[in-house]
Amino acid sequence: MARIQPFYVMDLLARARGLEAQGRSIIHMEIGEPDFPTPAPIVAAGQAALASGETHYTPAKGLPALREAIAGFYRHRYGVELDPQRVIVTPGSSGALQLVMSVLVNPGQSVLMADPGYPCNRHFVELVEGTPLGIPVGADTGYQLTAELVEQHWREDSCAVLVASPANPTGTLLSQSQLKALHRTVQRLGGVLIVDEIYQGLVYDGEGGTALALADDLFVLNSFSKFFGMTGWRLGWLVAPEAVVDPLDRLAQNIFLAAPTLSQHAALVAFSPEVMEILEVRRLEFQRRRDFLLPALRGLGFDLPVTPQGAFYLYAGCEAISDDSAALAERLLGEAGVAVTPGLDFGFNRPESHLRFAYTTGLERLEQGVERLHRFLL
Repeated sequence: MARIQPFYVMDLLARARGLEAQGRSIIHMEIGEPDFPTPAPIVAAGQAALASGETHYTPAKGLPALREAIAGFYRHRYGVELDPQRVIVTPGSSGALQLVMSVLVNPGQSVLMADPGYPCNRHFVELVEGTPLGIPVGADTGYQLTAELVEQHWREDSCAVLVASPANPTGTLLSQSQLKALHRTVQRLGGVLIVDEIYQGLVYDGEGGTALALADDLFVLNSFSKFFGMTGWRLGWLVAPEAVVDPLDRLAQNIFLAAPTLSQHAALVAFSPEVMEILEVRRLEFQRRRDFLLPALRGLGFDLPVTPQGAFYLYAGCEAISDDSAALAERLLGEAGVAVTPGLDFGFNRPESHLRFAYTTGLERLEQGVERLHRFLL
């Protein structure tokens, strides 16, 4: 527990909410949660399930109909034929991460991942007494791991590589060719590739793909939280190699029994044309926000050498403004009324030099936030 650090953004959010309770106006650019509500057809499906008494446990791997719908999503959107038996529905993608790390990592084994990266990734490795190996990445590789970096940092005790595309906090993508090179290298080294695709639908420059198009011997994590706007429903999924589906099933039975029943019934309509049309409108709105905030922050002196192609984050260098991003974030909240996340949440690769800005609030509020930043920096 001493090695598992708190999620600092949640502390900052609590302080921001406290200031709002005192009457302060706060522009929220700290939290990685879409501001849009869950699409109405999904809500209606959840309400109908509750009204009809769908309140009992489901199979540990999830509702068969939902697993088939997820497989259909990959077939229709990405042209990937996927056996629904390889799909495991989980309580958020966090539940999927816990299953994967528990099945793959023995005590003392290491898992390679990019630094900066999502903090819970390394903590799930710690939870099973493994060693997270954060590899420093920068603009030269789009803040992503490469096959060469994996080759360079692989150790005798390494068992897996975890990548994210699009990534949190940087919003950058891995191309299919980059994923293919990573998979080939990890496979040759005797390890397993894990790909986090929870921001998969939120891609703005080109069409995002899926690692499932490359091979059947890797793990893919996904979620209904970000693209589908279902954060509080706590629902995700995992696509696993066929050989480990049974161990994952047994583990899920023992850890959380099953994902939330109402959420699963609601998600049955998440892939419908009606919902996908709503989500496409929202994706375009996120892109408009990115296209406003990115040049605005650059104009204020923040360093953003790479244009993020997905998710809803900008990971900005702040060295020209401060050498202590945590202190700067505190001042921005207290003095400017702008809540952003300091880099210390995302690893050990120069966290004091970076802030994460989330464009999960409306364009008008983002414009107000930029104006407040401008006044603060004068």
